[in-house]
Amino acid sequence: MKLSAWAKSQGVSYRTAWEWFKNGTLPVPARQLATGTILVDVSEVSKGKTVVYARVSSHDQKPQLDGQVARCVAFANARGFSVSETITEVGSGMNGHRKKLLRLLGDQTVERIVVEHRDRLMRFGAEYLEAALAARGGTLLVVDASELKDDLVQDMISVLTSFCARLYGRRSAKHRAEKAMAVMSAGGIAPGMRAE
Repeated sequence: MKLSAWAKSQGVSYRTAWEWFKNGTLPVPARQLATGTILVDVSEVSKGKTVVYARVSSHDQKPQLDGQVARCVAFANARGFSVSETITEVGSGMNGHRKKLLRLLGDQTVERIVVEHRDRLMRFGAEYLEAALAARGGTLLVVDASELKDDLVQDMISVLTSFCARLYGRRSAKHRAEKAMAVMSAGGIAPGMRAE
């Protein structure tokens, strides 16, 4: 298969794949013909699909999606799995109504889901999802098992915003949640907030 076709099937740009080949870091065997064409040797390991899932919490983090996808594809390829699809999403890890994730989980042809960190799939309860995948013969492959801390702050703000919206109304909920987070990090109680 040509390098350009392989790159497209893996969800990475041709330029990235060419750089990997040039640097000797391409995760699959490849050779260059005398004409300059680069051919990738791809062997199918199993019939089930391997899908990469990448997520960030907010739109300002959207540029990080490309790096997540590239690391997950390289990880899958290094283990002999050809990635069938890449799914990227912007949304909180605590939101259980992410459409793309729900579609992915409902697809019975998916055998492996590759994520960079376990919390990219979901913030809490990933072990239940992993057990459900295993029950139907699937697996969750995690590139890096360590937890990300910066995204946890965004999720905490989302939870506080929700609680503040119930207590104070929607108009001032976000402002009060950010104020509460600032005060909590300083170790005090915010003015206007009850200590219960």
